[in-house]
Amino acid sequence: MSSMIESDELVALRAAVSALGHRHGPGFDRAALWAEAGKLGYLGVNLPEEYGGGGGGMAELSVVLEEAGAAGAPLLMMVVSPAICGTVIARFGTEEQKRAWLPGLADGSLTMAFGITEPDAGSNSHRITTTAERTEDGWVLNGRKVFVSGVDIADATLIVGRTSDARTGSLKPCLFIVPREVPGFQRRHIEMELDANEKQFELTLDDVHLPADALVGDEDAGLLQLFAGLNPERIMTAAFAIGMGRYALAQAVKYAKERQVWKAPIGAHQAIAHPLAQAHIELELARLMMAKAAQLYDAGDDMGAGEAANMAKYAAAEACVRAVDQAVHTLGGNGLTKEFGLARLVTAARVARIAPVSREMILNYVSHQTLGLPKSY
Repeated sequence: MSSMIESDELVALRAAVSALGHRHGPGFDRAALWAEAGKLGYLGVNLPEEYGGGGGGMAELSVVLEEAGAAGAPLLMMVVSPAICGTVIARFGTEEQKRAWLPGLADGSLTMAFGITEPDAGSNSHRITTTAERTEDGWVLNGRKVFVSGVDIADATLIVGRTSDARTGSLKPCLFIVPREVPGFQRRHIEMELDANEKQFELTLDDVHLPADALVGDEDAGLLQLFAGLNPERIMTAAFAIGMGRYALAQAVKYAKERQVWKAPIGAHQAIAHPLAQAHIELELARLMMAKAAQLYDAGDDMGAGEAANMAKYAAAEACVRAVDQAVHTLGGNGLTKEFGLARLVTAARVARIAPVSREMILNYVSHQTLGLPKSY
């Protein structure tokens, strides 16, 4: 991306993270890359300087994830730990919570997972059934979560529960920090047909007792705090998808330049060249929308960022899937071999279409919020 659009600092950050990613490359050791990225300050670029972060925002953090992915070394937990959990704690946490968590999230020595999805709620966050009841000295949580990434490597999980509103009698969402080894907090590994470093888990919370300070932020501002973490999640999912798409496209372009069956390399034929050019265009367009979403979010425009973040996530997922598909087709049979490492991306690319929210729910969002069309639900 031209420096006319990105600052010199962002351009330099891209180059530095790209170099780091390529040093590790495909088949990378996740823990080693995570530790080095944290030590160099890349994991916490969005967190406040007074707590060990870089003082930047989602613009910087999304660049880090995109470039790592483009080098074949994506770090999925960046979507969760610094982007969602770090942002929520930085914006709404108590001073004690900030001091306890932000320096570690920034340097990578602490990791936090995020649990919102439930087996029966899906994309409907209003149907969350995990409850939190107040006790004399804190809270008791009960419920289930599903498809929670990296719980086994996370020091704690930020759990979305619901508390009773004394004024209305209804339940409202609230966020709780649940340490990994607290009694009653159990996890079950979900076997996935997905080649990823990070594992997926189903969580059971059975009378999990937490201290009063496990609650993040104001109990009455739960929904605001929840959505403050979801916009960064969408921006970072876009970065994850764009990085993956760029990686796949780069492998295909390299192959198309070198592979020669008749007189010229296969990349000289428009049937090969044009679809790759289209994939590049679509990835660049998605990247621009991601940059817009990050800029709006960093400027404090949560409403504008919500629209742009959803659009960026949608566009990036579609561009990624098409780039990966075209890369595999460009290599033909080689595209399905372990040697070139593209076949595993066919499944991985679809994750961005499904998580953290399906493309159909994003189309619903744009239909209702942007176009003003009536709801069907």
